[in-house]
Amino acid sequence: MHADILRYLRCPVCSGSLRLAGAALRCDSGHSFDLARQGYVDLSAGRLTHAGDTAEMIAARQDLLAEGHFRVLTEALVVAVGDRRPGFVVDVGAGTGQHLAGVLDARPDDLGLAVDVSKPALRRAARAHPRLAAVRADAWRGLPVADGAADVVLDVFAPRSGPEFHRILRADGVLVVVTPAVSHLRELVEALDLVRVDPAKSERLSATLGPQFVKEDERRHEWPLRLSAARARTAVAMGPSAWHTDPARLDSLPESLTVTAAVDVTRWRPRR
Repeated sequence: MHADILRYLRCPVCSGSLRLAGAALRCDSGHSFDLARQGYVDLSAGRLTHAGDTAEMIAARQDLLAEGHFRVLTEALVVAVGDRRPGFVVDVGAGTGQHLAGVLDARPDDLGLAVDVSKPALRRAARAHPRLAAVRADAWRGLPVADGAADVVLDVFAPRSGPEFHRILRADGVLVVVTPAVSHLRELVEALDLVRVDPAKSERLSATLGPQFVKEDERRHEWPLRLSAARARTAVAMGPSAWHTDPARLDSLPESLTVTAAVDVTRWRPRR
């Protein structure tokens, strides 16, 4: 655990400061949280609304990210964060940590925290970057981060808790949210009858974040993904359709195809 990141963390039971004690994090009240062998620490205190992505879903995501298919998205995050002073970046629902690592590469004085509920994701995120720490926590149950500690909060295809994001952000901080556009993976959606993006997504996002945040900017990013049939199946496996797709339909995909990637990147500032 990076010492400079540790000072931003708080005990999920009593909200006290944490210190490193051997292979565990402990607070002055005696609550203790073991560091996993893979490098992450579970600060959920046993309170989770869901288990998160499976090992198979995380492996699929890692394969596509490693091949650069979503590099455009990482670059869009860097642009959305902007030319801010060095600070602490919290990625909620960070998955493998690839996007956060890309932001840290572009900002050499920043520190990062990858938060996820999925243990398979955190095993990879903990090794994604030397200036990154990984913790298990659920935004709906409370993030183990001090009030006003974060300069940037990232949320990429992940659940959003406006009150928690507002609590951990500095007054001059920025929240960057990525959501799929209606046309995201449309070729696969139509061919395989996958889960579709809600056309009212933008309105729902504003309703969720509006009480705590003001939207400053919104940009659409669209690019082609040239995939083999195997990688197209991987794209399905990394998202919510992994739970609902008939394997027989996946076998009907052509040997190669071009799929549209389309996301909306919005930037928000906290209401005072």
